[in-house]
Amino acid sequence: MARGGKAFKAVAKSAAVVASAVAVIERRRRAAMAAEDHEPPIDVVPLPAPIPAATVSAALPTPREENGAAAHTGRAARAVPGAPAPAPAPAVAHGAFGRELHPGRPATPAEAVPWGLRVAAESTWRLLLLGAALYVVFMVVDMLRLVAFAVLASLLISALLEPSVSWLRRRGVPRSLAAGGVFMSGLAGIGLVGWFVVWQVTTNLSTVTSKVQDGVTTLRDWLVTGPLHLTEQQIKDFADQITKAISTNTEQITSVGLTGAQIAVEVLTAVLLAFFTTFFLLYDGERIWNWALRGLPRHSRYAMAGAGPKAWTTLTAYVRGTVCVAFIDAVCIGIGIQLLGVPMALPLAVIIFLGAFVPLVGALVTGTVAVLIALVTTTPWTALMVLVVLVAVQQLEGHILQPLILGRAVRVHPLGVVLGVAAGSIIGGIGGAIVAVPLIAVTNTVVTHLRRRNEAGQAVFTALEAAREAAVAKANHPDPAPAPAGPAE
Repeated sequence: MARGGKAFKAVAKSAAVVASAVAVIERRRRAAMAAEDHEPPIDVVPLPAPIPAATVSAALPTPREENGAAAHTGRAARAVPGAPAPAPAPAVAHGAFGRELHPGRPATPAEAVPWGLRVAAESTWRLLLLGAALYVVFMVVDMLRLVAFAVLASLLISALLEPSVSWLRRRGVPRSLAAGGVFMSGLAGIGLVGWFVVWQVTTNLSTVTSKVQDGVTTLRDWLVTGPLHLTEQQIKDFADQITKAISTNTEQITSVGLTGAQIAVEVLTAVLLAFFTTFFLLYDGERIWNWALRGLPRHSRYAMAGAGPKAWTTLTAYVRGTVCVAFIDAVCIGIGIQLLGVPMALPLAVIIFLGAFVPLVGALVTGTVAVLIALVTTTPWTALMVLVVLVAVQQLEGHILQPLILGRAVRVHPLGVVLGVAAGSIIGGIGGAIVAVPLIAVTNTVVTHLRRRNEAGQAVFTALEAAREAAVAKANHPDPAPAPAGPAE
Protein backbone atom coordinates (compact mmCIF):
# COMPACT_ATOMS: atom_id res chain seq x y z
CA MET A 1 0.00 0.00 0.00
CA ALA A 2 2.85 2.36 0.83
CA ARG A 3 4.41 1.77 -2.56
CA GLY A 4 1.02 2.42 -4.27
CA GLY A 5 0.60 5.70 -2.41
CA LYS A 6 4.06 6.81 -3.36
CA ALA A 7 3.45 5.93 -7.01
CA PHE A 8 0.14 7.81 -7.03
CA LYS A 9 1.85 10.84 -5.49
CA ALA A 10 4.57 10.68 -8.17
CA VAL A 11 2.00 10.50 -10.97
CA ALA A 12 0.11 13.47 -9.52
CA LYS A 13 3.27 15.54 -9.33
CA SER A 14 4.16 14.57 -12.93
CA ALA A 15 0.72 15.65 -14.12
CA ALA A 16 1.13 18.97 -12.34
CA VAL A 17 4.50 19.50 -14.04
CA VAL A 18 3.05 18.68 -17.48
CA ALA A 19 0.13 21.06 -16.94
CA SER A 20 2.52 23.82 -15.95
CA ALA A 21 4.65 23.22 -19.06
CA VAL A 22 1.58 23.29 -21.32
CA ALA A 23 0.46 26.56 -19.76
CA VAL A 24 3.88 28.10 -20.39
CA ILE A 25 3.88 26.97 -24.03
CA GLU A 26 0.33 28.31 -24.57
CA ARG A 27 1.28 31.71 -23.17
CA ARG A 28 4.31 31.84 -25.46
CA ARG A 29 2.15 30.95 -28.46
CA ARG A 30 -0.34 33.70 -27.64
CA ALA A 31 2.51 36.18 -27.25
CA ALA A 32 3.84 35.17 -30.68
CA MET A 33 0.40 35.61 -32.28
CA ALA A 34 0.04 39.02 -30.67
CA ALA A 35 3.46 40.01 -32.04
CA GLU A 36 2.47 38.91 -35.55
CA ASP A 37 -0.80 40.85 -35.45
CA HIS A 38 1.08 44.03 -34.41
CA GLU A 39 -0.76 44.10 -31.09
CA PRO A 40 0.60 46.26 -28.25
CA PRO A 41 3.34 44.54 -26.25
CA ILE A 42 2.26 42.32 -23.38
CA ASP A 43 2.99 43.69 -19.96
CA VAL A 44 5.68 41.86 -18.04
CA VAL A 45 4.21 39.91 -15.14
CA PRO A 46 6.10 40.60 -11.91
CA LEU A 47 7.92 37.69 -10.34
CA PRO A 48 6.21 36.11 -7.35
CA ALA A 49 7.46 36.53 -3.82
CA PRO A 50 10.25 34.17 -2.75
CA ILE A 51 9.07 30.87 -1.33
CA PRO A 52 10.41 29.67 2.04
CA ALA A 53 13.11 27.04 1.86
CA ALA A 54 11.21 24.69 4.16
CA THR A 55 8.27 24.62 1.81
CA VAL A 56 10.52 23.94 -1.15
CA SER A 57 12.38 21.13 0.60
CA ALA A 58 9.12 19.58 1.70
CA ALA A 59 7.86 19.57 -1.84
CA LEU A 60 10.98 17.89 -3.26
CA PRO A 61 10.74 14.10 -3.77
CA THR A 62 12.83 11.59 -1.90
CA PRO A 63 15.66 9.75 -3.68
CA ARG A 64 13.46 6.64 -3.86
CA GLU A 65 10.75 8.60 -5.71
CA GLU A 66 13.33 9.94 -8.13
CA ASN A 67 14.16 6.36 -9.07
CA GLY A 68 10.50 5.82 -10.03
CA ALA A 69 8.26 7.32 -12.71
CA ALA A 70 8.58 10.84 -11.36
CA ALA A 71 12.30 10.95 -12.09
CA HIS A 72 11.61 11.31 -15.84
CA THR A 73 10.23 14.81 -15.48
CA GLY A 74 13.29 16.41 -13.87
CA ARG A 75 13.56 18.23 -10.56
CA ALA A 76 13.84 21.76 -11.95
CA ALA A 77 10.52 21.64 -13.76
CA ARG A 78 8.37 20.58 -10.78
CA ALA A 79 5.50 22.78 -9.66
CA VAL A 80 5.45 23.85 -6.06
CA PRO A 81 2.10 23.27 -4.34
CA GLY A 82 0.48 26.46 -3.20
CA ALA A 83 2.82 28.70 -5.21
CA PRO A 84 1.70 30.74 -8.24
CA ALA A 85 2.94 29.63 -11.65
CA PRO A 86 6.08 31.48 -12.73
CA ALA A 87 5.62 34.00 -15.51
CA PRO A 88 7.25 33.09 -18.85
CA ALA A 89 10.27 34.96 -19.97
CA PRO A 90 9.43 37.57 -22.58
CA ALA A 91 10.26 36.21 -26.06
CA VAL A 92 9.57 37.51 -29.54
CA ALA A 93 8.25 34.75 -31.82
CA HIS A 94 7.61 34.70 -35.58
CA GLY A 95 4.83 32.19 -36.05
CA ALA A 96 6.81 29.10 -35.09
CA PHE A 97 6.02 27.15 -31.95
CA GLY A 98 7.96 29.12 -29.40
CA ARG A 99 10.90 29.83 -31.74
CA GLU A 100 12.56 33.14 -31.18
CA LEU A 101 13.21 35.56 -34.04
CA HIS A 102 16.82 35.52 -35.17
CA PRO A 103 18.38 38.48 -36.97
CA GLY A 104 18.33 38.05 -40.75
CA ARG A 105 15.85 35.15 -40.73
CA PRO A 106 12.48 35.72 -42.55
CA ALA A 107 9.31 35.47 -40.49
CA THR A 108 7.82 32.74 -42.73
CA PRO A 109 9.33 30.29 -45.26
CA ALA A 110 7.38 31.96 -48.07
CA GLU A 111 9.19 35.23 -47.40
CA ALA A 112 12.52 33.48 -47.98
CA VAL A 113 11.62 32.88 -51.65
CA PRO A 114 12.68 35.81 -53.90
CA TRP A 115 9.85 37.92 -55.25
CA GLY A 116 10.76 37.31 -58.90
CA LEU A 117 10.77 33.54 -58.37
CA ARG A 118 7.36 33.67 -56.66
CA VAL A 119 5.90 35.69 -59.54
CA ALA A 120 7.44 33.32 -62.08
CA ALA A 121 6.07 30.27 -60.26
CA GLU A 122 2.53 31.64 -60.03
CA SER A 123 2.61 32.78 -63.65
CA THR A 124 3.90 29.37 -64.71
CA TRP A 125 1.13 27.34 -63.13
CA ARG A 126 -1.47 29.70 -64.56
CA LEU A 127 0.08 29.35 -68.02
CA LEU A 128 0.14 25.57 -67.59
CA LEU A 129 -3.54 25.60 -66.68
CA LEU A 130 -4.35 27.77 -69.70
CA GLY A 131 -2.28 25.50 -71.96
CA ALA A 132 -4.12 22.45 -70.66
CA ALA A 133 -7.46 24.12 -71.38
CA LEU A 134 -6.36 25.02 -74.92
CA TYR A 135 -5.12 21.48 -75.45
CA VAL A 136 -8.51 20.09 -74.46
CA VAL A 137 -10.22 22.56 -76.81
CA PHE A 138 -7.95 21.51 -79.69
CA MET A 139 -8.62 17.86 -78.97
CA VAL A 140 -12.37 18.45 -79.07
CA VAL A 141 -12.06 20.45 -82.30
CA ASP A 142 -9.93 17.68 -83.81
CA MET A 143 -12.57 15.11 -82.90
CA LEU A 144 -15.27 17.31 -84.44
CA ARG A 145 -13.12 18.76 -87.23
CA LEU A 146 -15.81 18.09 -89.82
CA VAL A 147 -18.34 20.21 -87.94
CA ALA A 148 -15.74 22.80 -86.92
CA PHE A 149 -14.51 23.44 -90.46
CA ALA A 150 -18.07 23.51 -91.78
CA VAL A 151 -19.06 26.15 -89.21
CA LEU A 152 -15.93 28.24 -89.84
CA ALA A 153 -16.43 28.09 -93.61
CA SER A 154 -20.07 29.11 -93.19
CA LEU A 155 -19.01 32.06 -91.04
CA LEU A 156 -16.58 33.24 -93.74
CA ILE A 157 -19.18 32.86 -96.49
CA SER A 158 -21.84 34.57 -94.36
CA ALA A 159 -19.48 37.47 -93.66
CA LEU A 160 -19.09 37.88 -97.42
CA LEU A 161 -22.81 37.67 -98.24
CA GLU A 162 -24.41 39.31 -95.19
CA PRO A 163 -23.91 42.94 -96.36
CA SER A 164 -25.99 42.13 -99.45
CA VAL A 165 -28.75 40.66 -97.28
CA SER A 166 -28.76 43.74 -95.05
CA TRP A 167 -28.92 46.00 -98.10
CA LEU A 168 -31.95 44.13 -99.48
CA ARG A 169 -33.73 44.20 -96.12
CA ARG A 170 -33.22 47.96 -95.88
CA ARG A 171 -34.92 48.22 -99.27
CA GLY A 172 -37.99 46.45 -97.93
CA VAL A 173 -37.33 42.91 -99.16
CA PRO A 174 -38.58 40.24 -96.71
CA ARG A 175 -35.93 38.51 -94.67
CA SER A 176 -36.54 35.01 -96.03
CA LEU A 177 -36.55 36.22 -99.64
CA ALA A 178 -33.40 38.32 -99.18
CA ALA A 179 -31.49 35.49 -97.44
CA GLY A 180 -32.63 32.87 -99.96
CA GLY A 181 -31.85 35.04 -102.99
CA VAL A 182 -28.38 35.99 -101.82
CA PHE A 183 -27.63 32.41 -100.79
CA MET A 184 -28.67 30.98 -104.14
CA SER A 185 -26.69 33.66 -105.96
CA GLY A 186 -23.57 32.80 -103.99
CA LEU A 187 -24.09 29.09 -104.57
CA ALA A 188 -24.50 29.70 -108.30
CA GLY A 189 -21.31 31.76 -108.37
CA ILE A 190 -19.31 29.02 -106.66
CA GLY A 191 -20.76 26.46 -109.08
CA LEU A 192 -19.87 28.57 -112.09
CA VAL A 193 -16.28 28.97 -110.91
CA GLY A 194 -15.91 25.21 -110.41
CA TRP A 195 -17.46 24.47 -113.80
CA PHE A 196 -15.16 26.95 -115.52
CA VAL A 197 -12.03 25.39 -114.01
CA VAL A 198 -13.10 21.85 -114.96
CA TRP A 199 -14.04 22.98 -118.47
CA GLN A 200 -10.73 24.70 -119.10
CA VAL A 201 -8.71 21.77 -117.78
CA THR A 202 -10.56 19.17 -119.85
CA THR A 203 -10.37 21.36 -122.95
CA ASN A 204 -6.62 21.92 -122.75
CA LEU A 205 -5.70 18.56 -121.24
CA SER A 206 -4.62 16.93 -124.53
CA THR A 207 -2.51 19.92 -125.54
CA VAL A 208 -0.89 20.10 -122.13
CA THR A 209 -0.23 16.35 -122.13
CA SER A 210 1.60 16.48 -125.46
CA LYS A 211 3.61 19.49 -124.29
CA VAL A 212 4.46 17.71 -121.07
CA GLN A 213 5.75 14.72 -123.07
CA ASP A 214 7.84 17.03 -125.22
CA GLY A 215 9.11 18.73 -122.09
CA VAL A 216 10.10 15.42 -120.52
CA THR A 217 11.99 14.49 -123.72
CA THR A 218 13.76 17.85 -123.69
CA LEU A 219 14.65 17.41 -120.02
CA ARG A 220 16.06 13.96 -120.74
CA ASP A 221 18.21 15.29 -123.56
CA TRP A 222 19.43 18.07 -121.29
CA LEU A 223 20.42 15.56 -118.60
CA VAL A 224 22.50 13.68 -121.20
CA THR A 225 24.06 16.61 -123.07
CA GLY A 226 23.97 19.16 -120.27
CA PRO A 227 26.47 19.86 -117.48
CA LEU A 228 25.45 16.72 -115.57
CA HIS A 229 26.57 14.38 -118.42
CA LEU A 230 24.34 11.47 -117.41
CA THR A 231 24.24 8.35 -119.58
CA GLU A 232 21.21 6.68 -121.07
CA GLN A 233 21.76 3.67 -118.83
CA GLN A 234 21.70 5.84 -115.67
CA ILE A 235 18.47 7.50 -116.73
CA LYS A 236 16.96 4.11 -117.55
CA ASP A 237 18.02 2.68 -114.18
CA PHE A 238 16.46 5.66 -112.42
CA ALA A 239 13.18 5.17 -114.32
CA ASP A 240 13.23 1.43 -113.50
CA GLN A 241 13.68 2.22 -109.79
CA ILE A 242 10.64 4.52 -109.87
CA THR A 243 8.59 1.82 -111.64
CA LYS A 244 9.72 -0.82 -109.13
CA ALA A 245 8.84 1.40 -106.19
CA ILE A 246 5.36 1.98 -107.60
CA SER A 247 4.80 -1.75 -108.25
CA THR A 248 6.03 -2.81 -104.78
CA ASN A 249 3.81 -0.25 -103.03
CA THR A 250 0.60 -1.11 -104.81
CA GLU A 251 -1.11 -2.02 -101.58
CA GLN A 252 -0.17 1.30 -99.98
CA ILE A 253 -1.33 3.18 -103.06
CA THR A 254 -4.65 1.31 -102.92
CA SER A 255 -5.07 2.19 -99.24
CA VAL A 256 -4.31 5.81 -100.07
CA GLY A 257 -6.99 5.64 -102.74
CA LEU A 258 -9.46 4.28 -100.20
CA THR A 259 -8.48 7.03 -97.78
CA GLY A 260 -8.97 9.54 -100.59
CA ALA A 261 -12.48 8.19 -101.15
CA GLN A 262 -13.25 8.58 -97.46
CA ILE A 263 -11.90 12.12 -97.56
CA ALA A 264 -14.08 12.87 -100.57
CA VAL A 265 -17.17 11.68 -98.65
CA GLU A 266 -16.19 13.80 -95.63
CA VAL A 267 -15.58 16.84 -97.83
CA LEU A 268 -18.98 16.43 -99.48
CA THR A 269 -20.64 16.14 -96.06
CA ALA A 270 -18.80 19.24 -94.81
CA VAL A 271 -19.83 21.21 -97.91
CA LEU A 272 -23.51 20.34 -97.44
CA LEU A 273 -23.31 21.17 -93.73
CA ALA A 274 -21.59 24.48 -94.53
CA PHE A 275 -24.31 25.44 -97.04
CA PHE A 276 -27.04 24.57 -94.55
CA THR A 277 -25.36 26.59 -91.78
CA THR A 278 -24.72 29.54 -94.09
CA PHE A 279 -28.36 29.84 -95.04
CA PHE A 280 -29.53 29.96 -91.42
CA LEU A 281 -26.81 32.42 -90.47
CA LEU A 282 -28.02 34.73 -93.25
CA TYR A 283 -31.67 34.18 -92.37
CA ASP A 284 -31.60 34.23 -88.56
CA GLY A 285 -28.11 35.31 -87.53
CA GLU A 286 -29.26 37.92 -85.01
CA ARG A 287 -31.41 35.46 -83.08
CA ILE A 288 -28.63 32.89 -83.09
CA TRP A 289 -26.28 35.48 -81.58
CA ASN A 290 -28.80 36.41 -78.87
CA TRP A 291 -29.27 32.74 -78.05
CA ALA A 292 -25.49 32.33 -77.73
CA LEU A 293 -25.34 35.35 -75.39
CA ARG A 294 -27.94 33.81 -73.08
CA GLY A 295 -25.61 30.86 -72.57
CA LEU A 296 -22.90 33.11 -71.09
CA PRO A 297 -22.71 34.13 -67.39
CA ARG A 298 -24.78 37.17 -66.54
CA HIS A 299 -21.82 39.40 -65.71
CA SER A 300 -20.18 38.57 -69.07
CA ARG A 301 -23.16 39.20 -71.35
CA TYR A 302 -22.78 42.98 -71.54
CA ALA A 303 -19.08 42.78 -72.39
CA MET A 304 -19.58 40.16 -75.10
CA ALA A 305 -22.66 41.94 -76.44
CA GLY A 306 -20.39 44.85 -77.32
CA ALA A 307 -17.49 42.70 -78.53
CA GLY A 308 -19.64 40.57 -80.85
CA PRO A 309 -20.60 43.28 -83.38
CA LYS A 310 -17.03 44.55 -83.49
CA ALA A 311 -15.74 41.02 -84.14
CA TRP A 312 -18.32 40.55 -86.91
CA THR A 313 -17.31 43.88 -88.47
CA THR A 314 -13.66 42.79 -88.44
CA LEU A 315 -14.51 39.43 -90.00
CA THR A 316 -16.63 41.08 -92.72
CA ALA A 317 -13.89 43.58 -93.55
CA TYR A 318 -11.30 40.80 -93.65
CA VAL A 319 -13.30 38.56 -96.00
CA ARG A 320 -14.24 41.36 -98.38
CA GLY A 321 -10.70 42.72 -98.43
CA THR A 322 -9.25 39.24 -98.97
CA VAL A 323 -11.59 38.66 -101.92
CA CYS A 324 -10.46 41.94 -103.50
CA VAL A 325 -6.77 41.16 -102.94
CA ALA A 326 -7.18 37.61 -104.30
CA PHE A 327 -8.96 38.92 -107.39
CA ILE A 328 -6.18 41.43 -108.10
CA ASP A 329 -3.51 38.74 -107.57
CA ALA A 330 -5.28 36.32 -109.93
CA VAL A 331 -5.74 38.98 -112.63
CA CYS A 332 -2.14 40.19 -112.50
CA ILE A 333 -0.61 36.70 -112.45
CA GLY A 334 -3.04 35.44 -115.10
CA ILE A 335 -2.14 38.29 -117.46
CA GLY A 336 1.55 37.67 -116.84
CA ILE A 337 1.49 33.94 -117.62
CA GLN A 338 -0.78 34.55 -120.61
CA LEU A 339 1.72 37.01 -122.07
CA LEU A 340 4.54 34.52 -121.45
CA GLY A 341 2.70 31.86 -123.44
CA VAL A 342 2.00 29.39 -120.64
CA PRO A 343 -1.00 27.15 -121.46
CA MET A 344 -4.16 27.09 -119.29
CA ALA A 345 -3.67 30.64 -118.08
CA LEU A 346 -7.34 31.08 -117.04
CA PRO A 347 -7.59 27.89 -114.94
CA LEU A 348 -4.28 28.73 -113.31
CA ALA A 349 -5.57 32.22 -112.51
CA VAL A 350 -8.66 30.70 -110.83
CA ILE A 351 -6.48 28.34 -108.79
CA ILE A 352 -4.31 31.29 -107.74
CA PHE A 353 -7.47 33.22 -106.78
CA LEU A 354 -8.58 30.41 -104.47
CA GLY A 355 -5.09 30.05 -103.00
CA ALA A 356 -4.84 33.79 -102.31
CA PHE A 357 -7.35 33.36 -99.44
CA VAL A 358 -4.29 32.33 -97.43
CA PRO A 359 -2.57 35.73 -96.98
CA LEU A 360 1.00 36.41 -98.10
CA VAL A 361 1.89 32.82 -99.03
CA GLY A 362 -1.22 31.32 -100.66
CA ALA A 363 -0.82 32.89 -104.11
CA LEU A 364 2.89 32.08 -104.15
CA VAL A 365 2.32 28.40 -103.28
CA THR A 366 -0.47 27.91 -105.83
CA GLY A 367 1.55 29.89 -108.38
CA THR A 368 4.25 27.22 -108.30
CA VAL A 369 1.83 25.09 -110.35
CA ALA A 370 2.14 27.68 -113.13
CA VAL A 371 5.93 27.57 -112.78
CA LEU A 372 5.99 23.77 -113.14
CA ILE A 373 3.67 23.84 -116.14
CA ALA A 374 5.82 26.52 -117.74
CA LEU A 375 8.92 24.41 -117.03
CA VAL A 376 7.60 21.25 -118.74
CA THR A 377 5.71 22.95 -121.56
CA THR A 378 8.01 25.84 -122.50
CA THR A 379 11.60 26.71 -121.62
CA PRO A 380 13.36 27.14 -118.26
CA TRP A 381 13.71 30.84 -119.06
CA THR A 382 9.93 31.18 -119.31
CA ALA A 383 9.48 29.33 -116.00
CA LEU A 384 11.95 31.73 -114.39
CA MET A 385 9.99 34.70 -115.72
CA VAL A 386 6.77 33.23 -114.30
CA LEU A 387 8.47 32.96 -110.92
CA VAL A 388 9.55 36.61 -111.17
CA VAL A 389 5.94 37.61 -111.89
CA LEU A 390 4.75 35.67 -108.83
CA VAL A 391 7.30 37.30 -106.52
CA ALA A 392 6.52 40.78 -107.88
CA VAL A 393 2.78 40.34 -107.34
CA GLN A 394 3.40 39.06 -103.81
CA GLN A 395 5.48 42.14 -103.03
CA LEU A 396 2.67 44.31 -104.41
CA GLU A 397 0.16 42.50 -102.20
CA GLY A 398 2.23 42.69 -99.01
CA HIS A 399 3.28 46.34 -99.26
CA ILE A 400 0.36 48.04 -101.04
CA LEU A 401 -2.77 45.93 -101.36
CA GLN A 402 -3.01 44.56 -97.84
CA PRO A 403 -2.46 47.91 -96.02
CA LEU A 404 -4.61 49.87 -98.52
CA ILE A 405 -7.63 47.55 -98.80
CA LEU A 406 -7.78 46.00 -95.35
CA GLY A 407 -6.53 49.14 -93.64
CA ARG A 408 -7.27 49.38 -89.93
CA ALA A 409 -9.95 46.71 -89.91
CA VAL A 410 -7.43 43.91 -89.48
CA ARG A 411 -4.48 44.99 -87.35
CA VAL A 412 -2.27 41.91 -87.51
CA HIS A 413 1.48 42.14 -88.01
CA PRO A 414 2.89 40.24 -91.02
CA LEU A 415 4.95 38.09 -88.66
CA GLY A 416 1.77 37.14 -86.81
CA VAL A 417 0.14 36.30 -90.15
CA VAL A 418 2.99 34.01 -91.21
CA LEU A 419 3.21 32.27 -87.83
CA GLY A 420 -0.58 31.90 -87.68
CA VAL A 421 -0.71 30.38 -91.16
CA ALA A 422 2.10 27.97 -90.27
CA ALA A 423 0.45 26.91 -87.01
CA GLY A 424 -2.95 26.59 -88.68
CA SER A 425 -1.54 24.42 -91.47
CA ILE A 426 0.17 22.15 -88.92
CA ILE A 427 -2.98 21.77 -86.83
CA GLY A 428 -5.66 21.64 -89.51
CA GLY A 429 -4.00 21.45 -92.91
CA ILE A 430 -5.33 23.68 -95.69
CA GLY A 431 -8.49 24.51 -93.76
CA GLY A 432 -6.47 25.55 -90.72
CA ALA A 433 -4.27 27.78 -92.86
CA ILE A 434 -7.36 29.51 -94.31
CA VAL A 435 -9.11 30.18 -90.99
CA ALA A 436 -5.99 30.98 -88.93
CA VAL A 437 -5.65 34.64 -89.90
CA PRO A 438 -9.34 35.63 -89.54
CA LEU A 439 -9.39 33.85 -86.19
CA ILE A 440 -6.35 35.84 -85.05
CA ALA A 441 -7.89 39.09 -86.32
CA VAL A 442 -11.21 38.46 -84.55
CA THR A 443 -9.46 37.47 -81.31
CA ASN A 444 -7.34 40.61 -81.45
CA THR A 445 -10.46 42.76 -81.90
CA VAL A 446 -12.31 41.11 -78.99
CA VAL A 447 -9.34 41.38 -76.62
CA THR A 448 -8.77 45.03 -77.53
CA HIS A 449 -12.45 45.86 -76.95
CA LEU A 450 -12.52 44.12 -73.56
CA ARG A 451 -9.30 45.82 -72.44
CA ARG A 452 -10.58 49.26 -73.41
CA ARG A 453 -13.89 48.54 -71.69
CA ASN A 454 -12.09 47.58 -68.48
CA GLU A 455 -9.92 50.70 -68.66
CA ALA A 456 -13.00 52.89 -69.16
CA GLY A 457 -14.76 51.22 -66.23
CA GLN A 458 -11.71 51.71 -64.03
CA ALA A 459 -11.55 55.41 -65.01
CA VAL A 460 -15.23 55.88 -64.13
CA PHE A 461 -14.74 54.11 -60.80
CA THR A 462 -11.72 56.29 -59.98
CA ALA A 463 -13.68 59.46 -60.82
CA LEU A 464 -16.60 58.36 -58.62
CA GLU A 465 -14.27 57.56 -55.73
CA ALA A 466 -12.58 60.96 -56.06
CA ALA A 467 -15.97 62.70 -56.07
CA ARG A 468 -17.08 60.75 -53.01
CA GLU A 469 -13.92 61.59 -51.11
CA ALA A 470 -14.30 65.25 -52.02
CA ALA A 471 -17.91 65.24 -50.77
CA VAL A 472 -16.87 63.58 -47.48
CA ALA A 473 -14.04 66.09 -47.01
CA LYS A 474 -16.39 68.97 -47.66
CA ALA A 475 -18.91 67.60 -45.18
CA ASN A 476 -16.26 67.18 -42.47
CA HIS A 477 -14.70 70.59 -43.12
CA PRO A 478 -17.42 72.99 -44.24
CA ASP A 479 -16.44 76.35 -45.61
CA PRO A 480 -16.59 79.19 -43.04
CA ALA A 481 -19.61 81.44 -43.25
CA PRO A 482 -18.92 84.72 -45.04
CA ALA A 483 -18.40 87.73 -42.83
CA PRO A 484 -21.36 90.15 -42.69
CA ALA A 485 -20.92 93.26 -44.73
CA GLY A 486 -20.17 96.43 -42.79
CA PRO A 487 -22.48 99.48 -42.72
CA ALA A 488 -22.47 101.48 -45.86
CA GLU A 489 -20.66 104.75 -45.56
